[in-house]
Amino acid sequence: MKKFTRNTLAVVTSFSLFISAHSLANNEPTTDLQKESYSIGASVGNYISNQIFSQTQMGAEVDVDMVVQGAIDALKGQQKFTDEEVLTYLNKRAEFLNAVRTAEIEKIAQKSMADGQAYLETNKSNSDVVVTKSGLQYQVLKQGEGRIPNPEDVVTVNYKGFLVDGTQFDDSYERGEPNRFALISVIAGWQEGITLMPEGSIYKFAIPAALAYGNDTVGMIPPSSTLVFEVELVKVEEPGENAHGMGLSGMGMGGMMGGKGSPH
Repeated sequence: MKKFTRNTLAVVTSFSLFISAHSLANNEPTTDLQKESYSIGASVGNYISNQIFSQTQMGAEVDVDMVVQGAIDALKGQQKFTDEEVLTYLNKRAEFLNAVRTAEIEKIAQKSMADGQAYLETNKSNSDVVVTKSGLQYQVLKQGEGRIPNPEDVVTVNYKGFLVDGTQFDDSYERGEPNRFALISVIAGWQEGITLMPEGSIYKFAIPAALAYGNDTVGMIPPSSTLVFEVELVKVEEPGENAHGMGLSGMGMGGMMGGKGSPH
């Protein structure tokens, strides 16, 4: 069995297109019908190539010759297996790939958890950092003098979000507009942290995974990640008809919404 690698991807794609083109026509597509038909084949070929590459990146082997032969046989109506048999073999492969994905996600989650715990342990040694009963850590960068929000209030904030390795996953300042949302719609770490802030304040939060997205993967945020935010509380309002969730913009706050899995 041939193991499919990045170096063979272009060869297989070219070979597949060569077989298809010369099985059906010996000339370049010139008419609209030929070009449209060719594009169907190219689209299917690109999809197959992407699928193969994705699977081999996960450690699965692929017999390239058999992939090409199966495609040609199916186009000719001469496939060697029944549709039920094809589905059985594909399901078997899907089970394997799902197991690989699960193991990889668990590995990532364990690393994220360990990195987060190490960060929190180091961060709390800073004399300016306060640790709450829930495990939330915060540092006052600027203390405002305005109203402190209640849990049911609507707030407008600017913020930057980081992974513990310093990777930035969101920045409302770059987007040029703050986010306005009901506090009850965001993750636990934000619900607790923002209700500590007077309007006009800027706080830095280190939010353990349990108060953020838990085991979920959200955008570029790995599972079990501790998150770091710099949050500026711009405005506090009583709840009203115009209250709305932050909405994910880029990574955006959409990921923050809604309890455990989200600051939204």
